[in-house]
Amino acid sequence: MLQVRGVKGVFLANQKIDGKVTTLITYNKGRDWDFLNPPDIDMNGKPTNCKPPDCYLHLHLRWADNPYVSGTVHTKDTAPGLIMGAGNLGSQLVEYKEEMYITSDCGKTWRQVFEEEHHILYLDHGGVIVAIKDTSIPLKILKFSIDEGQTWSTHNFTSTSVFVDGLLSEPGDETLVMTVFGHISYRSDWELVKVDFRPSFPRECTDDDYESWELTNLQGDHCIMGQQRSFRKRKISSWCIKGRSFTSALTSKVCECVNSDFLCDYGFERSAPLKSQSSKCFADFWFNPEAPPEDCVLGQAYTSSTGYRKVISNVCEGGVDLQQNLAQHMCPLIAPKGLQISIRGESLAVKPGEDITFIVRQEQGDTLNTKYQVDLGDGFKAIYVNLTMTGEPIRHRYENPGIYRVSVKAENVAGHDESVVFVQVNSPLQALNLEVVPVIGRNQEVNLTAIILPKNPNLTVFYWWIGNSLQPLLTLDSFLVTKFAVTGDVRVTVQASCGNSMLQDSKVVHVFDHFHVLPLKFTKHLDMYNPNIPEWREDIGRVVTRLLAKETNIPEETLMTVVKPGLPTTADLHVLLPANQPKRKRSVTSDKRIAAIKQALNAHNISFFLRGGYWVLVTLADSDSDSQRIGGGSGYWAIVVLFVICLVAVGSFILYKFKRQ
Repeated sequence: MLQVRGVKGVFLANQKIDGKVTTLITYNKGRDWDFLNPPDIDMNGKPTNCKPPDCYLHLHLRWADNPYVSGTVHTKDTAPGLIMGAGNLGSQLVEYKEEMYITSDCGKTWRQVFEEEHHILYLDHGGVIVAIKDTSIPLKILKFSIDEGQTWSTHNFTSTSVFVDGLLSEPGDETLVMTVFGHISYRSDWELVKVDFRPSFPRECTDDDYESWELTNLQGDHCIMGQQRSFRKRKISSWCIKGRSFTSALTSKVCECVNSDFLCDYGFERSAPLKSQSSKCFADFWFNPEAPPEDCVLGQAYTSSTGYRKVISNVCEGGVDLQQNLAQHMCPLIAPKGLQISIRGESLAVKPGEDITFIVRQEQGDTLNTKYQVDLGDGFKAIYVNLTMTGEPIRHRYENPGIYRVSVKAENVAGHDESVVFVQVNSPLQALNLEVVPVIGRNQEVNLTAIILPKNPNLTVFYWWIGNSLQPLLTLDSFLVTKFAVTGDVRVTVQASCGNSMLQDSKVVHVFDHFHVLPLKFTKHLDMYNPNIPEWREDIGRVVTRLLAKETNIPEETLMTVVKPGLPTTADLHVLLPANQPKRKRSVTSDKRIAAIKQALNAHNISFFLRGGYWVLVTLADSDSDSQRIGGGSGYWAIVVLFVICLVAVGSFILYKFKRQ
C-alpha cells in the first residue's frame, strides 16, 4: 500500500487473489476501492485495446533499495494529483514488465510516457519532471518535461557516459538544480554532475500563468473526504518558474455528509448490495453490538454503535448522519474475565529465599466491586479489593524448595474467573556424577545413573547423549536403561537441568564381546571408612587393580575393578580378553589369567593398609564359584548343546535299526 502525497485520503494498493496481483485506488481512506482506468492509446498513439472489466492498469508499489533513487511510484506533497509509476496493462500485474505511466488528475486518467522503468525526480513543485532510464549500462542523456509529461525533451548532462547511482535535488521544493552521481567504471571514483534548469526559464510565473483544477474521484464526485477542493496548476503553454512562494491549494468547501462518508464500525461488515436495499453494515456473527465496553463502570452510561462511523479525517458536516439515534445503556455489573497472574521478570523458577513479585491483570469486567482471593501455595492466603485497578504488586518469598501452586480468583455477583501459575523453588545444583559400569557386554542392558546434589525429586530434567548423537534422550528419572550394539569405547554424557542451573558429567563405557567377571569382597574394616561417594569407590578400584596386576603379572590395562555403591563394600573384577590373539588362544590365555587371579586372592596376597591401622584383605566373594563369562560364551554353549542333541539322535537311530534286525 502507498499513500498518494499531496491529496488527503488517496491510497494505492496491490491486492493478491488466487495468485493474481491487481492495483486498486481509494479516495476515502479505504472505504471504497476501484481499479485504475487504462489509457486508450499508448505513447506512440496506437490503440491499447485494453477495455475494462478484462483489462486495467496495474502498478508496482516497491520501495527502492537505493536511498538515492525513487521507488516505482512517485508523488510529492507540493504537486497534488501528479502520480508517475511503473507497471503494465492487462488482467494482472506482470513482475518484469515496467512501462512508465503518468496521471496529472490524481489517478482519473493515465498516459504512457516510457516503455522502460526510469528514475524520477520532481523539481519546482512538479513543474519540471526529470527522468533517467533505470539500466545497468552507462548513460549520458536525461529526459525532462515541463508540461506534466505531455512532451519530453532530452539533455546531455555529461560528455562521458556514466553508470548512474542516484539523483539528488538541492534543498527546497522550488529548486531547479539537481545532481546526478555515479561512476565511469566500477573501479573509478564517484562522478558528480550538476544540472541547472534555471537558465531554461525566462521568468517567474504570474497569476495569469495558472489555471484551477478540481479534484474528483473515478465516479466524478467532487466531494472527497467531506470537502470540495481545487488546486492551482501551471498552464501547459506557460514557460515560467513557480518559485518559492507557490502554493498548490486554491479553494476548499465543506460538503454535506452522504453515505459514502461513513464506513462500517468495529465488529460490523458491509453486505453485498441488493435490489431491495443499498449496501448496509451488519454485525458479524462474533460481535454483540449491545455488549458494554470493557472499561464500562457500574452506574455509568454507554452508547451502542449503529454500525457506522465517519471516515477518519473526513470533515463533512450536516446531511446524512448514520451515527444518529445511538441507544443509551447503563453499564451493568460485568463478571471478571481474562484474569492473569504472572511473575515480574517472567521466570517461574526461583531460588529459596529469593524475592518474588506477582502481578495480577484483568482484561475485562468490573474491578471496583470485585474481590480477589490470592493463595500463594505455602499457606499464605489473602483477599484484596481493587487489586488490578491499583496495580499493586504482591511480594513474597519461598524458603523451602518445591513446587507451589499460586492462584488468584476474582469474584463478584455477576460471576468469577481464576488464574493459576506454578512456581518452582529450586536450590542450585551443586554436583553431578554419572555412575555407569565401565565395562559392559555388547547388547547387554546397562543402567546409567546420574547422582545430583542436592536432590530435587520431580524438579530436574536429565539430557542423555550416547556416543556422537546430537539428539539427546530426555528423562525425568535420574537413570536410563540402554544397550550398546557396537564394541569399542562409547562416551556417555548427561546434563541435569533444574531451574536456572545446569551441570554436566561424562564417562567412557568400554563395550566388549568377551570378558570375565569375578565378584570380590573386603574385610569389614573397610565399611567404617566407606563414605559411599563415587570418587572414593574409584580410588579403591584403582588400588585393587594395581595390586592384582603386580601380583599376577597380568597387564593392568586388561583388569578393571568396579566398587559397588552401598554397604557392605563389594566389587566386581572385570578381566578383559586380549583382542590381538586367535579365539582358541584367547580362551587359553583367559583361563590362565583367571586361575592366577584366583590363586592370588585365595592365598590372601591382595591387601592394603588403612589409616586406622587396619589391613583390608581382598578375597573372592564366593571361593567355590567360577567366574562369570560375559558375551560370546552363550554362542559357544549353544553349539555344545546342539552337538549333544545330535549325538543322542544318531544313537537312537542306530539302536532302532539294531532292534529291527
